[in-house]
Amino acid sequence: MALAKVTFTLDQATVGRIEEASTRLAMPKSQVVREAVLEFSERIGKLGESERLRMLRTFDEVVPRIPARNARQVDAELLELRRARRAGGRGGGRIRQP
Repeated sequence: MALAKVTFTLDQATVGRIEEASTRLAMPKSQVVREAVLEFSERIGKLGESERLRMLRTFDEVVPRIPARNARQVDAELLELRRARRAGGRGGGRIRQP
């Protein structure tokens, strides 16, 4: 692996965390940073635990509301929607007055 020397400006708290991790893990600071960046980059796009739990709760709330219909009923509703769209809406193209 080719290494590149780079310069970053970090706050003192971050520098302290890097130094502490380096000491506790007995590894060079640059390796601590490499591994931290690798771990962070692997998490990008993945849900955190609280977000995952929130989405599961939402799923549990929404799924029971899905009407139980057979395929024939679903197909009939889709056909109605397609016809309505072609006709300008479910009201048959009529403009509703408030």
